[in-house]
Amino acid sequence: MVNSIDIAAFILEQTGSMTTMKLQKLVFYTQAYYLVKHGKPLFEDEIQAWVNGPVSPNLYRHHAGKYMICKAQLEESVVLNKLSCSEQETARFVIAKLGEFSGEELRELSHSEAPWVNAREGLLEDERGNRVITVDAILNFYSSKTCSNPIFS
Repeated sequence: MVNSIDIAAFILEQTGSMTTMKLQKLVFYTQAYYLVKHGKPLFEDEIQAWVNGPVSPNLYRHHAGKYMICKAQLEESVVLNKLSCSEQETARFVIAKLGEFSGEELRELSHSEAPWVNAREGLLEDERGNRVITVDAILNFYSSKTCSNPIFS
């Protein structure tokens, strides 16, 4: 099974460098889309509801303190061409739908959606937290008819 770093490296290979905030959100939405489409997670890495939206702590460890990131900064941690065709297809689809959004726009989108909102319940807007956004929460929300996210409509 791939991990969040493999997905991030593939996204960066397809798009070039980007902000770490944008990369984290694209990785999250790739996980969400794959989960809805295939009924199982793309990767097992935990996703947590941080102040600026969903974050994979595993991926974060590779870019902590950086604003921008490129694929070369992740290459030592990934096996090239590890993603299956369906995994690549999922990532490409998410990039096609959300790739033009900025990190800030993706943060706002994630902040309007139940998986992040519910995981942050009881925390102040700027309060740090590491609550997990569960696979069930992701699947239930993004497979519902009330979801208006561009990749699911």
